[in-house]
Amino acid sequence: MGSWGNRRVVAVHLGRPSPRLSAFLTLLNDRMGESIVFPLLPFLLADFSSDGRMIGLLAGSYAVAQFLATPLIGALSDRYGRRPVMALCVGGTVLGLGLFALTVILPWQRLWPAASSAGLPIALLFAARLIDGFSGGTAATAGAVLADISPPEQRARAFGLIGVAFGLGFILGPAIGGLLALHSVALPLLLATAFALVNLVVVLTLLPETLPVDQRQPLPRRRDLQPFSQLAGVFSNGEVRRLSAAFFLFFLAFNGFTAMLVLYFRQAYAWGPDRATLAFLVVGVVATVVQGGLIGPLVKRLGEWRLSLVGLGSVIVGCLLIPLVSREAAVPLVYVSVALLAVGTGLVTPCLRSQVSRRLDRSGQGAALGSLQGLQSAGSFLGPPLAGLAYETIGQRSPFWLSTILMMLVAWLVAGRPGRQAPPTPNPEAAPG
Repeated sequence: MGSWGNRRVVAVHLGRPSPRLSAFLTLLNDRMGESIVFPLLPFLLADFSSDGRMIGLLAGSYAVAQFLATPLIGALSDRYGRRPVMALCVGGTVLGLGLFALTVILPWQRLWPAASSAGLPIALLFAARLIDGFSGGTAATAGAVLADISPPEQRARAFGLIGVAFGLGFILGPAIGGLLALHSVALPLLLATAFALVNLVVVLTLLPETLPVDQRQPLPRRRDLQPFSQLAGVFSNGEVRRLSAAFFLFFLAFNGFTAMLVLYFRQAYAWGPDRATLAFLVVGVVATVVQGGLIGPLVKRLGEWRLSLVGLGSVIVGCLLIPLVSREAAVPLVYVSVALLAVGTGLVTPCLRSQVSRRLDRSGQGAALGSLQGLQSAGSFLGPPLAGLAYETIGQRSPFWLSTILMMLVAWLVAGRPGRQAPPTPNPEAAPG
């Protein structure tokens, strides 16, 4: 019996939906917890700091921890099994969110004013985000569980749970966070912590081990677990160098200005957490519709190359619109601008991934596509601190102007120099990636 045959025996023996339930809850917890916290950061930090640099660093700290830890978490799950690693990751999420919530709730000035003046609450908030980030390999481990219990011909459908969970998380997180924040800005954090705790209980009580002992792999060499070594490899391939640079710059710019969005809404428009989180709810709904139902037909009609440029145009217009909106017209026009951003991101990301894939032979697929995730993570942790620095030193609107310039550079990289890189023709069979 082959390797999949052994896994099929395990899956059949399980005989209940607990692996899929555990994986789905873990994926939902991963996205919902983050989408609850992120739009509320400036309000959660209001008693400690309103500096854009601090918010940018705090937003980037989660991403840098996740970037450094994800390769190790994946290797540990291959070596020791999915269940203990998933439990460890979800437990880290409980600890990180719980510490963040406790730090925000405590009345530091009354209980311990000296510690507050010394910056202890800020240090605890960074520790909480780092703990949550270092244990943020839950999505990869949950995906591995789905692969373990699904035969190859059903794996694509099983992986559809990932998209459903992510879309639902991006919708529920801002919606629930905005409603609860009307009563207390700390309530969404408590709910996110409670949901993570339920997720941990489900993993510990319902999730059986899905990776047979005879299918486990030894830990790779230490140097193979360094995420930076993966990034160098993708730029050594001339076929995808330009697209890889575009991919990195896109996420650098996008994560930079989104990290400053809520702070800008709060300071420029005097928005509260309800209106700010509603903007992210719009992003979640629009992005889910685009990636869930529209991108397939659009790729068949326009092709990936043209669709990438259309998406970048949408992002650029959204970037330009936000700093131009007056306070009086902010409510309708900001929601229009973030909808344009969501449409553009929903088109650009899968199309760029697919274009990289189409330019490689089979032997280069895994390494290059894996490195794209590393580039996305690198942009996610570098963008927010740089945008926060620009926000405080150049001006409130500067992250949006700078992001617009970077997005234009991305469009130039994707389009290619005249005569050097012809656009691929539309392919009716092409998947959005």
